Amino acid sequence: MIITSWLLNFPLLPLAFEFASPGPIMIKIGPLTLRWYGLLIASAVLIGVALSSYLAKRRHLNSEIVGDLAIWLVIGAIPCARLYYVLFEWQQYAQNPADILAIWKGGIAIHGAILGGLIAALIFAKIRQVPFWQLADIVAPSLILGQAIGRWGNFFNSEAFGAPTNLPLKLYIPPAQRPPQYANFDYFHPTFLYESVWNLMVFSILIFLFFRDLQGKPRLKVGTVFLTYLIFYSIGRFWIEGLRTDSLMLGPLRIAQVVSLVGITLGLAGLAWLYLVKRNLPDVVSANSNIESNSDNY
Repeated sequence: MIITSWLLNFPLLPLAFEFASPGPIMIKIGPLTLRWYGLLIASAVLIGVALSSYLAKRRHLNSEIVGDLAIWLVIGAIPCARLYYVLFEWQQYAQNPADILAIWKGGIAIHGAILGGLIAALIFAKIRQVPFWQLADIVAPSLILGQAIGRWGNFFNSEAFGAPTNLPLKLYIPPAQRPPQYANFDYFHPTFLYESVWNLMVFSILIFLFFRDLQGKPRLKVGTVFLTYLIFYSIGRFWIEGLRTDSLMLGPLRIAQVVSLVGITLGLAGLAWLYLVKRNLPDVVSANSNIESNSDNY
């Protein structure tokens, strides 16, 4: 939790429980503007690459492959995250098409990033002839950790918040950032914080699963870590999305909740395939084209 002197502007607030953003700009020197959102995304990428490289070494993979994959993931994930968001908010961007490329103002969708990253990783695995699921298990902990970090960008931008609340833990939203129907409310659910904390919990679970063999237990089947990520992240996102005021919609449906249900279903089906049917997951290369000593288990 970040509690800062910015809240001194609101002397009646109990400082231990309430949040207020200092604004999206970290520093501005002449024409140079450094925004918190961009800094957090860059930090998430760098930390993720470092962590994935470390995890790769623990599975006797060439860490250079992870570095190469990271470039593909960034190229695939960020544009798709933006495109996904713009498509569902097209009415807004049709009026201001120049804002489509203004990603520094916020407006990216993590489900779009995941979709773009998956496509990029599949193409990369096929070209480099490495098993996709081994790569997915290596990247999954870094992915959820990056999501936990990136959510703080929503805090600084005063976006992706929940409905009005009077709970002790609450977020002050400036009047200009409030939805018209909530113009008379000051405090909202800090859904960015809920999801960040949830993602850190999921990260802990994935790291535990990844290193469970150090406790003398049998290694998990390849794909288990990523499928666990898919299930647990989707559970948290489904719940938190129901609190938000800015959900991407398709008619009466919240798109993130629909995608989360799909993610939970696919994750459970994948685990059933691995441990009940006792078959390996389909991959872009044959089971014999492994990049470590054992391609069937972790």
